Amino acid sequence: MKKNLLIVLFVLCARTVLAADAPAITAKSAILFDANTGRVIYKKNEEEKRSVASTQKLLTAYIVANAGDLSQMFTIKETDTNCEPTKLYVRPGQQYSRLQLLNGLLVHSGNDAARALARDNAGSVADFADRMNSTMRSLGGNSSNFINPNGLPASGQYSTARDMARVARAAYREPVLREIMNQRSYTFRFTNGKSTTWKNTNRVLRFYSFCNGMKTGYTVKSGHCLISSGTYNGKDVIAVVLGSTKPRIWQESVALLAYGLGISPEGIGKFRIPGAE
Repeated sequence: MKKNLLIVLFVLCARTVLAADAPAITAKSAILFDANTGRVIYKKNEEEKRSVASTQKLLTAYIVANAGDLSQMFTIKETDTNCEPTKLYVRPGQQYSRLQLLNGLLVHSGNDAARALARDNAGSVADFADRMNSTMRSLGGNSSNFINPNGLPASGQYSTARDMARVARAAYREPVLREIMNQRSYTFRFTNGKSTTWKNTNRVLRFYSFCNGMKTGYTVKSGHCLISSGTYNGKDVIAVVLGSTKPRIWQESVALLAYGLGISPEGIGKFRIPGAE
């Protein structure tokens, strides 16, 4: 009896220590999990339905990547460009490959790239939204409804941290998406010969070497959102943080990734990339 009591006390103490070590998260919703096993390490309001902004572009990218033939060129239409505020500024009549637009989608968060890829994939934005919803269900997510491919505000559009975790884990398994999302910058070449270089919108990726993706998001309704991934010492983790503010979205995402990777708060500084801005 005494032995069993000691075991129970030991387990409770261990859980208390683990909880004490977890970073304080002020965001509305969050979840941290092992990217390989799916084991949840931390969660907060992970089933709460809310706007997830441009983080849902991960689902757009996942569907396009799975369709394949990424070198295929297609022509931009005027309807692709009818969106604001973040755009690649591709023009009607120009031709780009799916891979080029995927880079613009995930590194620069181009809303026009999302619309163009959606139309190319499914024929229209509306049909692509249906594809997003069916794909989410196939990944096990039943608490989401998508209206567009870019996350711009739309009545009836929502997801949860847990559902977006399912998307993130699936995207993390796609080598082409892993490569794109791990770029700290990307040079996009327009068909008129001009080019522009964009810094990745993910400041955690740009500032910390253990981060290797994934996707930012922001609208007034959603607040600041970030799905970030990290790898260190044989571990791979993904953090979904929704409904935060600046600069807390970066601070709390860094803290969650470090916690999942077994990096102490005192040790985070050694992973900061020199000269990053």
